[in-house]
Amino acid sequence: MLGYFVYLAILILVPLWAQSKVKNTYKKYSQVMNSKMVTGAQVARKILDDNGLYDVNIEETKGMLSDHYDPRKKVVRLSSDNYHGYSAAAAAIAAHEVGHAIQDAESYAFLRFRHTLVPIAGLGDKMSIIFIIAGIMFSAMNLVLIGVIFMAFAVLFQLVTLPVEFDASNRAMGQLVSSGIIRNNEERQTKKVLNAAALTYVAAALVAVAELIRFASMFLLANED
Repeated sequence: MLGYFVYLAILILVPLWAQSKVKNTYKKYSQVMNSKMVTGAQVARKILDDNGLYDVNIEETKGMLSDHYDPRKKVVRLSSDNYHGYSAAAAAIAAHEVGHAIQDAESYAFLRFRHTLVPIAGLGDKMSIIFIIAGIMFSAMNLVLIGVIFMAFAVLFQLVTLPVEFDASNRAMGQLVSSGIIRNNEERQTKKVLNAAALTYVAAALVAVAELIRFASMFLLANED
């Protein structure tokens, strides 16, 4: 029974806590202006140019915290608040997304591995639960096993995402400091924004692992009977 409550806590409370942490941290530091008074778009452009990535474009995108790097089109997309904003949060997030662009340019191993996992991880995310439910309904453990295997690839994708995101944040800090965009007293603020954002990926990985353990255990116990 205790294990079930721990599972539910991971499944429900951890993601809610992580999302709340991100939103509150972002809200706080989106009100704090960076000392250089540069926008997120300007931060991204400077770091890209400093690293010779002149071919990577910067675009504004809709939605809150919808910032991302598109490796196929070589574009850093920043949400409107961060694209135009002069805040500490905007600078941190812009630098983080540029960190992914630098990873791409340097063929960062974990990023390449994650790219290779995208097709099968996407399929696994969609199909795993279908196979598992069908297997349970029809008492066909082979279908459950297929679902668990599909789920394992989706979980692997989540786990590989962690070093990719942490590395991008580390690169962001290094670039912001070396370029002089942030000063010593701003490093702590920047780290708080980057660490809060990383929590969402940690929470997603925990949920994915908990789900995999649950269904894998279900399969093993059924085969023992």
